[in-house]
Amino acid sequence: MSEIGRLILLGAPLGNPADASARLRDVLATADVVAAEDTRRLARLARDLDVTVEGRIVSYFEGNEERRTPELVDVLRAGHRVALVTDGGMPSVSDPGYRLVTAALDAGVPVTAAPGPSAVTTALALSGLPCDRFCFEGFLPRSPGARRARLRALATEPRTLVFFEAPHRIAAALTDLAAAFDADRPAALCRELTKTYEEVVRRPLGELADWAAREEPRGEITLVVGGAPQTPAERPDDDTLRARVADREAAGMSRRDAISDVATGYGLRRRDVYAVVHR
Repeated sequence: MSEIGRLILLGAPLGNPADASARLRDVLATADVVAAEDTRRLARLARDLDVTVEGRIVSYFEGNEERRTPELVDVLRAGHRVALVTDGGMPSVSDPGYRLVTAALDAGVPVTAAPGPSAVTTALALSGLPCDRFCFEGFLPRSPGARRARLRALATEPRTLVFFEAPHRIAAALTDLAAAFDADRPAALCRELTKTYEEVVRRPLGELADWAAREEPRGEITLVVGGAPQTPAERPDDDTLRARVADREAAGMSRRDAISDVATGYGLRRRDVYAVVHR
């Protein structure tokens, strides 16, 4: 046994056991302790994967993680390998795990991961919305007032937004989103990803809110919403452009760099600014 153990975060399948990695199977079979968000789900996953969990199984969920974390850190300090698995996806991402990760790091325990499926990136890829820049917001506040305040703060966010939401709150959340963001903002509701009844509904927020109120979607829901459209900056007049370039030259920039900097700042083509300066 090593002098100090290792915490391994396991990216579990979202629903389809066939998405489990070979490394996840190996860690489940060999870890000294497996901390599971739901021990019954872990038992089902192990059966589906034909894996025998030889290590000790303990529960680790929102209700007991504060008490369980120091116990697991003691196990890690004693030199044991602890695997942490949630009901689906990566621990710590809107699931138990963050508290244990920080405690292990504070104790000098190595932390690694067996990466696996992610509802966030899977929904992004399926949404048809821009994926190059995005913002993950997790679950919205449960109370209507706090939820609306959060959405007002996010209304001008230009990046694609990803939320988790509970089925019984999704219709109300979509209604508030349509009011705060604009009913025409594109969105995609992804539910039961990788499972038998997987469904992706791509509609503007207003239409999606009406659909959710009518259909009452069930299961695990990930919501992807397009970012706020960006209004092009107003083009300054020629005298202003020349003055901005002159200011940069006075500060020590070469004329070439000054023109490029002004063009970038105003979202203009360099050659257009060049033409103004040399006119």
